[in-house]
Amino acid sequence: MTALFFMALVLGGTLAGALGGLLGIGGGILLMPILRLCAGLSPAQAAGTCIVAVFFTTLGGSFRHWRQGHIDIRSIFPVMVAGAAATVIFSLLFSHLAERPRWLDLGTGLVFSLVSARMMTEGLLELSRGPVGETSQQQPRDCLSGKIAVGGLSGILPGLLGIGTGALLVPWFAMSVRVPMQVAVGSSLACFSVNASLSAVFKVLQGFTAVAVALPLCLGTLVGSQFGAALNRHFPSPALKVLFGALFTCVALRFILLFWMGS
Repeated sequence: MTALFFMALVLGGTLAGALGGLLGIGGGILLMPILRLCAGLSPAQAAGTCIVAVFFTTLGGSFRHWRQGHIDIRSIFPVMVAGAAATVIFSLLFSHLAERPRWLDLGTGLVFSLVSARMMTEGLLELSRGPVGETSQQQPRDCLSGKIAVGGLSGILPGLLGIGTGALLVPWFAMSVRVPMQVAVGSSLACFSVNASLSAVFKVLQGFTAVAVALPLCLGTLVGSQFGAALNRHFPSPALKVLFGALFTCVALRFILLFWMGS
């Protein structure tokens, strides 16, 4: 690995971590196209390497939010347990899906399409009417069945595709559980950090992680996640959501095109 490529990976990880800090997501939506389209990794290797780097993004973000009092472990424990169980199950299935790399590309492209649509919709609504999903004045709700259900869903993508579910957990905590947005972001990162750690261990043991590529990415995501969190108050989040949503729509189409081309 050349020094230039190493620095490019660190920069890519930093950008992904910063995006996670700004929008409360794991950063995999930026790392996957870097690994798949720029680094040239196979779909399975890209997924396995991505989830390792994403774990460090969620770890850094979770620690910061925990220190700020945004994470109540007892409240989110059912989400963590259900997510961990689903992650283990679908991580075991990943080795079978890895034999069909085209379907990994298709799955990634479809997930990116949904995340992009959500980001653009939220951004446009916030630009036109002010922040949506603001729940600091509402009474929080505690629904055990709902937590188990969303936890189970949140474990599927990390185990099966190596990408995160911040796009599911953040709005669920904010709109369904009715907690303030800072708590929603912190809770999402904490739950996802458990999923990502388990999925990363499985991917490494299964031989689907390019360690030499993962190390500079992890270094970048650790730095970027803190940097992005610090910039969160100074950048117009709605505009960023629209911008990145449009960008990731193009990325999603690229992954779907790879599927049709049989890459």
